[in-house]
Amino acid sequence: MNFLAHIYLSGNNERIQIGNFMGDGIRGKDYKNYHTDIQIGVLLHRSIDSFTDFHSIFRKSKYRLVPKFNHFSGIIIDMFYDHFLAKEWKLYHHEDLEVFTQKFYQNLEKHYSELNQKTRNLLPYLTKQNWLQRYANLTDLQQILKQMDNRFAMKSNMNEAVEDLYQHYDDFQREFHLFFKDLMIHANAEKVRLEQEFKK
Repeated sequence: MNFLAHIYLSGNNERIQIGNFMGDGIRGKDYKNYHTDIQIGVLLHRSIDSFTDFHSIFRKSKYRLVPKFNHFSGIIIDMFYDHFLAKEWKLYHHEDLEVFTQKFYQNLEKHYSELNQKTRNLLPYLTKQNWLQRYANLTDLQQILKQMDNRFAMKSNMNEAVEDLYQHYDDFQREFHLFFKDLMIHANAEKVRLEQEFKK
């Protein structure tokens, strides 16, 4: 999953949100250098990614793109699923998406000293361009995918995947909701397990 889903699945703990958000940028056992709640967030991130990669519905969505986008397909589906989460946010959260995202940006600023360098570098772009809210708009999503593609040495033209999203929109949307229901159950249980484990 991508940024918005990882933050949402963290619950209300600010540092767990941060750890889950930073998860991709913290390798191996480096997570142990952080606050306990950030450690929980990083491990929750890894569990969410593992659950996602092997889930049959996610794989069904991904394989629809493999002929065109090969190993970039999983990254693209992560973005598609964040699009549906943002677009249909009210089905999953009582706060408006704008309120939720602004609270998270403030959370990052509040705990700035605890962020890794990658997140510190990302923060100005994240807040100024308001990525988390823009996922809901397909034109913005296409632009974000293009920006992501520019970071890779091998060009994937992943921004063109929005055309596939238009073509199979109902299928991707249905698969997201079915998958996300399972992921929420997994993430909630895993968060409880990790919190209990760290209390020992």
